[in-house]
Amino acid sequence: MSVTLQKGQKVDLTKGNKGLSTIMVGLGWDEVDKGRKKGFGLLGGLGGGKAADIDCDASVLMLDANSKLKGKKNVIYFGNLKSSNGSIKHMGDNLTGAGEGDDEQIWVDVNKIPEDVHRLVFVVNIYNCKNRRQDFGMIENAFIRIVNSTSNQELLKFNLSDNYSGKTALIAGEVYRYNGEWKFAAIGEGTTDISLDEIAKRYV
Repeated sequence: MSVTLQKGQKVDLTKGNKGLSTIMVGLGWDEVDKGRKKGFGLLGGLGGGKAADIDCDASVLMLDANSKLKGKKNVIYFGNLKSSNGSIKHMGDNLTGAGEGDDEQIWVDVNKIPEDVHRLVFVVNIYNCKNRRQDFGMIENAFIRIVNSTSNQELLKFNLSDNYSGKTALIAGEVYRYNGEWKFAAIGEGTTDISLDEIAKRYV
């Protein structure tokens, strides 16, 4: 049975799921209906042109025991789809967030994660948000969920339901080591970082 988490909650992954090795981390979001966006017409530019789709990008940062990022190779995103040893694989970029279910998926083999990696921080940012004048107030139904990829059973889901107006990036949640096991923490923190590079600098 899937567990629905609230912001700040933590839950065991491997301890209560014997034999769990590979998980699928799914992240999803929907663009708010254009007719309900306050001032949405401004985004279309002069002449009432069509506003650009909101392109959200999911990424994962591989951090050490001190919650530090050791180099760009430990940032897995649409431009670097796989970790060096293959323990983490990003399944590719979704440019619009259209459709039901997960918009982007990241697969993690927890048994293959290097011993010096202790935290996997999952983030979502809006591509080119500054030029397009877009923020997460224009996004709804955002979530992060974890699935046992062997059984295809959803283990947990965290709906990011806070008001993220003015925020351009979300630290959704993290998978981390604890006493030899892996756990998940629901974070749901919005930031004003305008790029993945800016998010990464938080952990340098």
